[in-house]
Amino acid sequence: MDVRAQVSMVFHLDKCIGCHTCSIACKNVWTDRAGAEYMWWNNVETKPGTGFPTLWENQDHYKGGWKWNGNGKLSLRSQNKWDAFIKLFYNPNQPGLEDYYEPWTYKYQDLFDAAEGDDQPTAVPISQITGEEIEINAGPNWDDDLSGSPLYAENDLNLDALSEEEREQLFEIERLSMMYLPRICNHCANPSCVASCPSGALYKRGEDGIVLIDQEICRGWRACVAACPYKKIYYNWKTGKSEKCILCYPKLETGQIPNCFHSCVGRIRYLGVLLYDADRIDKAMLVPDHALVESQRSVLLDPFDSEVIAAARANGISSEFLFAAQHSPVYKYVKEWKVALPLHIEYRTMPMLFYVPPLLPVMGKLENGIYEHKSDSFFATLEKSRLPVKFLARLFSAGNEEIVEAAIRKLMAVRYYRRSVDLDDIDVVEISKVMREGRTTPEEAEAIYALTAIPTIDQRFVLPPIQREEAISATCSPEACKGCTGLGTSVSIERGP
Repeated sequence: MDVRAQVSMVFHLDKCIGCHTCSIACKNVWTDRAGAEYMWWNNVETKPGTGFPTLWENQDHYKGGWKWNGNGKLSLRSQNKWDAFIKLFYNPNQPGLEDYYEPWTYKYQDLFDAAEGDDQPTAVPISQITGEEIEINAGPNWDDDLSGSPLYAENDLNLDALSEEEREQLFEIERLSMMYLPRICNHCANPSCVASCPSGALYKRGEDGIVLIDQEICRGWRACVAACPYKKIYYNWKTGKSEKCILCYPKLETGQIPNCFHSCVGRIRYLGVLLYDADRIDKAMLVPDHALVESQRSVLLDPFDSEVIAAARANGISSEFLFAAQHSPVYKYVKEWKVALPLHIEYRTMPMLFYVPPLLPVMGKLENGIYEHKSDSFFATLEKSRLPVKFLARLFSAGNEEIVEAAIRKLMAVRYYRRSVDLDDIDVVEISKVMREGRTTPEEAEAIYALTAIPTIDQRFVLPPIQREEAISATCSPEACKGCTGLGTSVSIERGP
């Protein structure tokens, strides 16, 4: 058993309000320079929609991730040992600037230099790449809130799972039938980008699982751009290097949380540590699509198990990391409660970012305009969900509707249980039936409610105070350290090699 620690994430989609504050916080810190104008390491998409870059989920075209033909190994979709060299110089499966958008600014000086007249002067948009005037016809959130849905939302590849009648019903209530999908790098446990890099610039950090690019080694071959199925690696045309989300690791190393997490208005983001068995990763992804979610869950380890703890310590995982894993909100959502699911697990990269599917108040269109009603089953309205279970299953469980339905049933059970507590309008017999159908208990429902609705920042983000390979403890005093301020503060210092 090769126990590894992974800093993992959960995004609770029921709480996302689509404000894009996370995107702006990331943009202002990491991608505000030449060559990175079009990069959005964090972006928020409206689903149904084509996303950013356009139709990034179309792996028939982009050929990202891994493929499994039923044999004993995985292979990259983007390349093989025969064509890898040729694709160093030309790869037809990479997104072009037209699939992102051409970044622009405005001729603001025209507003100041315009001659006096009756008309209001206009700042003309110009390309940030060529400096020439352009017509703006695309952007990173161009189809936000289903704007122009016939052009964008109806082209969502995940809608292929729906019948024609279901598609029509979905767009009857056009502006209500949507959800927001924030995306960052998944920092996968089985990253195809790392496997594709011919120069070895991409690597997965052993201490926390963050996937990074060594800018000194990167030669700009862009094999990683093609291999990443989520298209979360970008090419910087100015530096000739590839860039991606680094999960704000300089902050993580001092016990702070990433910018997009810290700025999140809806408090949808959770950060914690998962322990997993690296020896089982390859076999875990060698199963049919419908079994992938459970297979990934089986790789995640119980941080309270004595054998796991012993193996983790033998592998150099610190006590601080073990403590963080035992109190991880991610472990609770993913493994214990099983309500957080990976995005497009069929790409077989084993993403370490998980999503709690939205309830969107589940009943979107009922008689008399009433959302909730009593019936033989409180879950009878699942089939009338504003976003069909089939659609959500295509996103979060490789089409396995049972996985998504189980998560939604449990979330609905928590909602009805808390309603019975707060409003006392559901009798004991009915709520007991709801809890059984949701496969939960009052104790678990209270725990889910507490972490979802009223969590403190220390409950949402559980990380070691300092992350480095080696840790030493020291007491700050004039005698202990030359030049010390003499505050007498006890500090813990961790140093790398």
